[in-house]
Amino acid sequence: MIPELRRRAYLGAMQVASWLPRTVLPFAAPSRPALLAPPAPEPEVETAIEAEVAPAVARESAPVAPQAPSERPKIEVPRPTQTSRLAKPEPQDEPAEAQAPREAPVAPPRFSLQLLRAGACVLLVELPTGEPLQSRDPAYLLLKDLLRAAGLPDSPQLIGEPVRWPLLVRGNMDQGPQAALEFLQSFIAARLEEQEPCACLWLVGLPAIRFAGDADADAYNRELQVEDLGAAWAVPGLELLMDEPERKAALWDAMRRVRQRWSSPA
Repeated sequence: MIPELRRRAYLGAMQVASWLPRTVLPFAAPSRPALLAPPAPEPEVETAIEAEVAPAVARESAPVAPQAPSERPKIEVPRPTQTSRLAKPEPQDEPAEAQAPREAPVAPPRFSLQLLRAGACVLLVELPTGEPLQSRDPAYLLLKDLLRAAGLPDSPQLIGEPVRWPLLVRGNMDQGPQAALEFLQSFIAARLEEQEPCACLWLVGLPAIRFAGDADADAYNRELQVEDLGAAWAVPGLELLMDEPERKAALWDAMRRVRQRWSSPA
């Protein structure tokens, strides 16, 4: 048997807090009666545990009431008062010129025309290439055929230089269709005053008809009465007659009706 102090040291190393010997140990201290008595039940601890668990079980078994959805916080937006509304300046009415849509500028027309004199008639002829007619040009040969069929000299004389539109490449001058019409009519009227009396003005080509006779393609082969220019005859363009030879038949029929204007009395 080991002494009491060494025994306690062994028990402490083995983490044994309470122990009872089976027999009386020699050299051991007398045991306390309280340690030898059997442990008494602990009802209070169990009652306390049951008291703590019961409310939790009751909460779990109770029906869960639906929770109302959480409302979003409202943000107050400051609204203008009557004073601030009165203080706000009202938009001023724009002038009528600013409100009206501006018209897009019209591109100036482009054409080249030549004045010719053939007997009692003056011809305003569209130049197909933009350059003066040459003696071997197909358009010029066709023009000579028309003059012979009309009973006029087939070698017309030039009157001035070709009229090319637009007049200016740069600048702010109005060169739209109306300006071209007014300019060309004034130009022809001035040239006619310098010539002998004209029995009929031939307008050969759509630009000549449009900007001298103030008419359109519907006037082909028809007689026109132009203010300050007198009697005129609308003739399809030389290039158009070459591209569409079937137009020549209607032209010959119209020429028989119109040629009495420049033909000498029998």
